[in-house]
Amino acid sequence: MASLELLGRRMSSCSWGGGSAAAMRGGAGMCFASMETAGSRGMGKGASRRRTARSTAPVGALVERVVVAPAPVEQQRGAGRPEAHPQSVAARAVVTVRRRRKEDAKDRFAEQLDALADRIGRSVLLELVSTETDPRKGTPKKSKPSALVGWFDKKDVKAERVVYTAEFAVDAGFGEPGAVTVLNRHQREFYIESIVVEGFPTGPAHFTCNSWVQPTRVSRDRRVFFSNRPYLPSETPPGLRELRLRELADLRGDGTGERRITDRVYDYDVYNDLGSPDKGVASARPVLGGEQMPYPRRMRTGHASAESRVEYPEPIYVSRDEEFEEGKNEMLSEGAIKALLHNFMPLLVSSVSPDIRDFAGFHDVDNLFKEGLRLKQALHDQLFQKIPFVRKIQENSEGLLRYDTPDIIKKDKFAWLRDDEFARQALAGINPVNIERLQAFPPVSKLDPAVYGPPESAITEEHIIGHLDGMSVQEAVEGSRLYMLDYHDIFLPFLDRINAQDGRKAYGTRAVFFLTAAGTLKPIAIELCLPPMTDGCKRAKRVFTPPADATSNWLWQLAKAHVCSNDAGVHQLINHWLRTHACMEPFIIAAHRQMSAMHPIFKLLKPHMRYTLKINALARQILINGDGVIESGFTPGNVCMEMSAFAYRELWRLDQEGLPADLIRRGMAVEDPSQPHGLRLLIEDYPYAADGLLLWSAISRWCEAYVAAYYPSDEAVQADYELQSWYAEAVQSGHADKRGAPWWPRLSTPGDLASLLTTLVWLCSAQHAALNFGQYPLGGYIPNRPPLMRRLVPAEGDPEYAHLVADPHRFFLSALPSLTQTTTFMTVIDTLSTHSADEEYLGERPDEAWTADPAALAAAREFAADVRRAEEEIERRNADPSRRNRCGAGVLPYELMAPSSGPGITCRGVPNSVTI
Repeated sequence: MASLELLGRRMSSCSWGGGSAAAMRGGAGMCFASMETAGSRGMGKGASRRRTARSTAPVGALVERVVVAPAPVEQQRGAGRPEAHPQSVAARAVVTVRRRRKEDAKDRFAEQLDALADRIGRSVLLELVSTETDPRKGTPKKSKPSALVGWFDKKDVKAERVVYTAEFAVDAGFGEPGAVTVLNRHQREFYIESIVVEGFPTGPAHFTCNSWVQPTRVSRDRRVFFSNRPYLPSETPPGLRELRLRELADLRGDGTGERRITDRVYDYDVYNDLGSPDKGVASARPVLGGEQMPYPRRMRTGHASAESRVEYPEPIYVSRDEEFEEGKNEMLSEGAIKALLHNFMPLLVSSVSPDIRDFAGFHDVDNLFKEGLRLKQALHDQLFQKIPFVRKIQENSEGLLRYDTPDIIKKDKFAWLRDDEFARQALAGINPVNIERLQAFPPVSKLDPAVYGPPESAITEEHIIGHLDGMSVQEAVEGSRLYMLDYHDIFLPFLDRINAQDGRKAYGTRAVFFLTAAGTLKPIAIELCLPPMTDGCKRAKRVFTPPADATSNWLWQLAKAHVCSNDAGVHQLINHWLRTHACMEPFIIAAHRQMSAMHPIFKLLKPHMRYTLKINALARQILINGDGVIESGFTPGNVCMEMSAFAYRELWRLDQEGLPADLIRRGMAVEDPSQPHGLRLLIEDYPYAADGLLLWSAISRWCEAYVAAYYPSDEAVQADYELQSWYAEAVQSGHADKRGAPWWPRLSTPGDLASLLTTLVWLCSAQHAALNFGQYPLGGYIPNRPPLMRRLVPAEGDPEYAHLVADPHRFFLSALPSLTQTTTFMTVIDTLSTHSADEEYLGERPDEAWTADPAALAAAREFAADVRRAEEEIERRNADPSRRNRCGAGVLPYELMAPSSGPGITCRGVPNSVTI
């Protein structure tokens, strides 16, 4: 400690201004700030799945309008309790700072330095800003800066949240505090969770911060935090108008330079960082975004183009407050360790014994769950002789090496083989958003016939007539009894390039289903299509129907596997990544750039934007990048993101992203005012849609009530320049390649606004949850849903046909991903399916002081009650034996829309935002 005090005295003699230009650039100067994120929020959980809201830190009672006679007061330099004069108000700011739960020696040393600096006068300064202006000067009323007290005294406190105070004496006519500015004169950043200012006649003022405050050596600007009282732009109190504009200007930046990880700037860029052309032509990837390949925009980093893209684990820029909190990072770190071990062992085994790179039989797949990746006894001696430390890895990591049994085979190990289960998953699986009603027969392609041949499907009436329960095809179509999964047009333009890659084979697929009298679907035909080999050559179209013998059974299983593989690719590349991750990013960026934190609509959207920019940035590093997880694990390989861009150009429309519009577009529902949600489902037991409508309606009522509290007229919506700028920028800059489309929803009335907000909240909460958190429970058993196929379906006379007949099990498994591909994929979707302990679920607002508006709080309470009622209804439906698509022998309940969840892989839970 003596040496620290000596260092502190030396530090006090130095210049402690804003820092040199080099220091401002992050160059010379002492820096002890760790880039690790803060501790997780709300770790406590009750006995039930739904967690209770976190309580706020206690604040001591304060005396209002205290009159104190002038008296000398001992103060620190520029700090201490100020004197309160007659007709003045003595106020106190109670500041909750969140510390890291885990600190290394460098962090602890830096904390001691900051404590000593604080002791000698280099403290954190707070300043109160009134909502009023000084009538003589016309400038906002401000308190004198006051130092945060107690940093040195509490330097050794081990609590995650530490409370400090600052004392103020302001004139009795100061008015209501509307903002607090913070100047961090320490050496490292710190995380302010909240500030409560008490002592004013108007009562306590709450400031929700949840933000990192950089030291003056990084930024000389004072950080501004507004109170929780919402204001439309036209209602901004005079004392806050300039700060409101300045804060937005700071967040927008000037669009130049490379961003530092300490910055708070939000801006747009194209996806020019997915490839690594400096590694060779094979590693180059096209830029997504622009006329040639339209795509939504992503967060600008200011980094150079793909030649110098940021490789994981180097940090990639997002605004500082978008970083994960500590609990979230811990969850991802555990997943990374598990991935390392899972992937290391099969690579190790295959390097010693190359002949077991493929599964020899289904027992090998089962052993992943029974024994984990325990090495075969026959290999033990050989492996241990070559690599002695393997035994220690295996002994110490056995729990991590073993995979959890996926839900899909827990209740019925062979359910995945059944046709009814194959069809059921189109309604209640991990991708229930592509099934569509067949409204004309035969199906017809929309691709250019001059390039891809006749558009009509090869499926004929003769193929399916025997499976229609005595109906004609026309009767089945008119009776809404025929449905389809159609991946023909999305795959066919890319098939030549897909099938030219080693170990990847695909078709353009169609699967046709019949709706039985019991309300379940059964597959009745599968079409597999290849493009023409040469000009004028008739392309290959093969149709498979339910099997009549052993050989046709395995051909049918292979055809279903190709449908599932296509379904897995469309699910991940389009429905999951594109529609709920990438297309949401521009709306989040625009919200931060154009709407003040005190804007009521920003307050509504804030919990629905949490973590999304960070998880999308990580996806660009390790998931959707060239040779990343997605390219490696899914059949399209190096054309994955080009397919995603093709879908964005041809299919994505915001006006059809809401659940009712999407169901109507796919022919799965019709408008019916007599129904509770204004829609009638044509398949009544469609779990995704039925449960989704419960949540959609709850979100819609919440948004309508919230909007009504602030916008009494059309003129109010149209006059809100921040709101209009947000939406216009999201369209014009964030979705620049589609900005001229005529279908963009209008934003002219309160109804328009409520509808737009309902769609956005739906996409980043319920829609994302339905597409994400069942990935391991339903896709972890690879034969059920192979993400990658390595063989085409052999025809009689092909050399491979004899292999299929001789050993169908082994041939089928050889068409699926290899051992290493399987374990890599399983590990990734294990992590993607996991809820972190700090998850915030739909209907929850852990920060109880998020707004000071009683009307908004009342609407939020009603929304939470609506969500609870929806969850109770979902539980009743899952126990109803008449609902065969979610209840029955070996049938999984549909819980992906059940809002609450505990941490881990639960196959349920609807977080507020896209957090993984």
